[in-house]
Amino acid sequence: MQNFFADRMKRGIFILTLIAVALTTSCRSSFVAIERSEYERSDSAFVHYLKSEGVPYTSNNKVTILNGAHIKFDSLFKDIKEAKHHIHLEYFNFRNDSINEVLIGLLAEKVKEGVEVRALFDAFGNLSNNRPLKKKDLEKIRATGIEIVKFDPFTFPWLNHLFARDHRKIVVIDGKIGYIGGINVADYYLQGIEGVGEWRDMHSKVYGEAVNELQKIFLDMWHEETGKRIEGEAYYPKSEESGGADVAIVDRWPRKTPSRMRDAYANAINSAKDSIIIISPYFVPLKNVRKAIEKAIDDSIKVTLVLSECGDLPMIPDGVLRVAYKLMKRGAEVYLYTGGFNHSKVMCVDGSYCTIGSANLNSRSLICDYETNIFIFGKEDTDELYRYIDLDKQKCYKLTKEIYKKRSWWRRFCGWLVSLVTPLV
Repeated sequence: MQNFFADRMKRGIFILTLIAVALTTSCRSSFVAIERSEYERSDSAFVHYLKSEGVPYTSNNKVTILNGAHIKFDSLFKDIKEAKHHIHLEYFNFRNDSINEVLIGLLAEKVKEGVEVRALFDAFGNLSNNRPLKKKDLEKIRATGIEIVKFDPFTFPWLNHLFARDHRKIVVIDGKIGYIGGINVADYYLQGIEGVGEWRDMHSKVYGEAVNELQKIFLDMWHEETGKRIEGEAYYPKSEESGGADVAIVDRWPRKTPSRMRDAYANAINSAKDSIIIISPYFVPLKNVRKAIEKAIDDSIKVTLVLSECGDLPMIPDGVLRVAYKLMKRGAEVYLYTGGFNHSKVMCVDGSYCTIGSANLNSRSLICDYETNIFIFGKEDTDELYRYIDLDKQKCYKLTKEIYKKRSWWRRFCGWLVSLVTPLV
């Protein structure tokens, strides 16, 4: 089997990306820390912050947490088959493999029924996998009537196109159903990868007022890339949901809301009064997020990190473990996942609210890319996410000082090297 990592982005492009980030971005932000108060609940404090920043916040939503790719695609394909007016998809990549073939086949059938289908994918994301969509593939897809557009195609000299990539994973169906999370269209989410094992991730499905916010994100991006403005009641139907969860859609658009995602994470962490649990695949957080975690530990908040023992990029797991070890010595509980690569991007705070999305806790996500997370306010949904995290923890071992010290000098040296370029990773 062809090694999945062999055809990843060329090392030269990766290095140029890091240089470009260093030269063109800043880690400064408009972060205003929420002061912990014994009189205010964590969710109330965080909601107040979100509203003060103009983050779209809606009520009357029904949310379903999709625990893994099999569940996500089963649900998505069922909803696609029932679509009546339009289907909008925005992904980092559509890997040219069997799950994508099934998806394109379903979408082509819907076009025959008169359903509008629009799809966006990132040019860099497409090239970063070992089975990209090529020109002939796109021509074949477009011949079915599907409108598929490549976001920010590479042009010489490429350097100015290496950052600010579209890393979102969004689907909107008939303006009534939304999908948002961390799962791309690729077989390895379903089958795993030889030598690594399971590629673990999570997604969510939402009905209600929040779907309009996902629709707006997609249609704004469509206008950005194509110049076409799609509007009208058919794309923003009135929600029929009542009750359920309150939801905030936190979206990072580099030129419009550059610090929103990292500030949202930092303020969510700083709002905690009891517990924080985080799963993140590339846990090399920016300064304001790391400081918020450290402050939470110092304030006797129970901080739990579930991180992967392995990864898909050289040395990054060593850097992740170095950060985790420092937080463990400070008082955090750190669990290392051994069931494969846990690519989930989730967080729970105080058992009262949680988030699922595309944003990693690293510089690439928080100061470069287009990212979208859903923050769900409700104990029932948060408890469900906790249960899935507890199942993941059963495939983990707990990091200790003795375990870390047993690592080879080379692995610890690699971790140190990664720490030197944390703002670039």
